[in-house]
Parts: sequence; C-alpha cells; structure tokens
Amino acid sequence: MTAIRKLACILAAAFALPAFAQYPDKPVKIIVSYSPGGFTDTLARIIGQELGKRWNQPVVVENKPGAGGNIGAEFAARSPADGYTLFLAATPTHAVNPSLYRNLTFDPVKDFEPVILLAATPNLLVANPGVPVNSVKELVALAKASPARFNYGSTGTGSSVHLQGELFKSAMGIQMTHVPYKGSSQALTDLLSGAVQVMFDNYLFQLPHVKAGKVRALAITATKRAAALPEVPTMNELGIAGFEMGPWFGLVAPAKTPAAVVRRINTDANAALQAKEVQDKIVGADILGGTPQEFGEFMQRELTKWGRIIRELDLKAN
Repeated sequence: MTAIRKLACILAAAFALPAFAQYPDKPVKIIVSYSPGGFTDTLARIIGQELGKRWNQPVVVENKPGAGGNIGAEFAARSPADGYTLFLAATPTHAVNPSLYRNLTFDPVKDFEPVILLAATPNLLVANPGVPVNSVKELVALAKASPARFNYGSTGTGSSVHLQGELFKSAMGIQMTHVPYKGSSQALTDLLSGAVQVMFDNYLFQLPHVKAGKVRALAITATKRAAALPEVPTMNELGIAGFEMGPWFGLVAPAKTPAAVVRRINTDANAALQAKEVQDKIVGADILGGTPQEFGEFMQRELTKWGRIIRELDLKAN
C-alpha cells in the first residue's frame, strides 16, 4: 500500500468515527425537575461543576419544575439522545410517579438510559418552632386532639417526603392535610411562616435550619442517628417501623444514548464523586456511584417497592 493510500485510509477512518468519539465537545445540560435551592438542584450543580472541570466544557443546570417532577422528566426523555442533555433522576420521577400518576407521559425505564447512582440521604421530620411539641409522641397527641389543625408540606406530590407523610398519618392514626410545593425552598418558606406546621424533608437541606433554631427536628428516617444531630432519634427507635428510606439521586440520559457516551459519563461521574471538594459539600449523604447496570437494577427494585407502598395507601395524583 502506497503512502498516499495509507493516508487516505487513515483519513477515511477518522471521518468515519462517530460524532460522540470526542464527547463532550460542547456544553452539557442537566435537567432538574425542581426549583433552585433544594438538595436536588444543589447536587446537580455540585456534580455538574466537577464534571465541567474534567470535560473542559460548561455543564449547565436547567430547572423545569412542576407536576411532581414529571415536566422535567418528560422534557429530558424527549431530548436528543446524544449525551448533551442529562436528567437528575430521583425517587419521585423514577420510582414513585409511575404508580402514582394515571397518565404519565414518559416511561422511566424505556425512555431513559441509567448512567450512575450518585447519592442517597435520609429525611428529617421537622416542625415549626411555634408548634408546642418536642417529640413525635407529643406531635401525635396534639394532632389527635386537634385533627383539623395540622398541614404538612412536601416538595411535591409523589416525592418521598409526601409519601412518608402519608405513611406517618396511616401508622399514627392521625389526620394532616398535604400541601405540595415545587421544591424544598418554597416548602421551607411556609414552614417557617407557620402556614404548614410539619414536614419530612431532606436531612442535608434542613440541617442548617435545625442548627439555627429555625425548625425543630423530631426524628430522622435513617437506620442510625446522625452524627450532626445525635439528640434526634430514628423513627425505628420510636417504634415506628418501615421508615428507613429516603430520597436517592442519579444521572440518566435519554434512551438510545450511545453506550460509549454513557460509559464516559459514568467513569467521570464516579471520579467526581471521589473528589474531596464534592464530598465536603455533601457531608452526611451516602455517596454511592457504581455502574449503569447496577443503577438500572436499583431503579427496578425501587419501582417495585414504592409501587407496593402506593397501592397499600391507595394513593393517586390524578
């Protein structure tokens, strides 16, 4: 083969390479289904910033709140499958909503490629300091004495904090009115004002407000007490079984995103999770990681678990 023919073959092979061989060669978006300021949004920005350093490309978080996370999820599912639009999947969109909503406009399994499970956190049961309770026992007693008094906030219909509120009502035999919001920040505003009296919410988001005395922590939905709040008992310690659950968060891509791109994102996201700067910013969360296959299997188990809970509570969002 002459030198010219060799060069021609090399050039032909180079031009035949798929477009994603140099991924990423332009900015990447992470779609978040909730308003800015909550933990989901914060985690997306922390991971996005670290990936941006590794890729030499901006990673931009785009918030599309509404409908319990479904608006953002549908947008991401319908985006081009090229790796340049990712979605911050969480318990509502990829485990709860398929059983909660009758007319879901996306399929969490068929419409997405699992990329990586990032982190999981417990929730705190918190109360407005003006509510005269210092324990779950006192809260239950007051709710039973005044059934119409209590509203509980959540980060949206179908969120883990919504379902934990419903589980709590059922387990304790009390009545509370559910008030859904588009994210933790809006719910917190009304909790602080007293418009809602109690809520389950992400431990890391609520921790600084507990430390500042703005809200009162009554219990944590973890298997053991948190080091930062050693005085706050677990739900299990209080004799309330079945609450060792909390929100999880991961990256997914639109279905049919090239496997090579998924592997690249997975590899770099696993490395990002090990960065000290990332770990320092999400102290208190369980930092997870792993393969796309492991994340896909995890989501299947979560779909089954939350589907059973929703059927037992007989809940529907629409």
